[in-house]
Amino acid sequence: MANTACFIIVSRNDIPIYEAEVGSAQKKEESAQQHQFILHAALDIVQDLAWTTSAILMLLHDSHNEDGIKSFFQEVHELYIKILLNPLYIPGSRITSSHFDTKVRALARKYL
Repeated sequence: MANTACFIIVSRNDIPIYEAEVGSAQKKEESAQQHQFILHAALDIVQDLAWTTSAILMLLHDSHNEDGIKSFFQEVHELYIKILLNPLYIPGSRITSSHFDTKVRALARKYL
């Protein structure tokens, strides 16, 4: 079965600092825009409830693998912490590391 997922990290200022369309389903421009719309609408709800961190990690998916999703978030969170610990990274700026992108996509293939 083909999975589709859109993963995004959003800074406290509502600026997306990382976005990735991950999954094995065919990517279409329409669905990418729809995923972004849904995630940004969900961000409004999450933001109203509680914003206690410097960034929010969000995943739009069609998988029913709760353990895999939990593992995905745990490992991506560890990667994000490593980015934050880099003295050359400015918190809240766009993550442009190809290593980070490759690792996130590999984790998505593994867990989602």
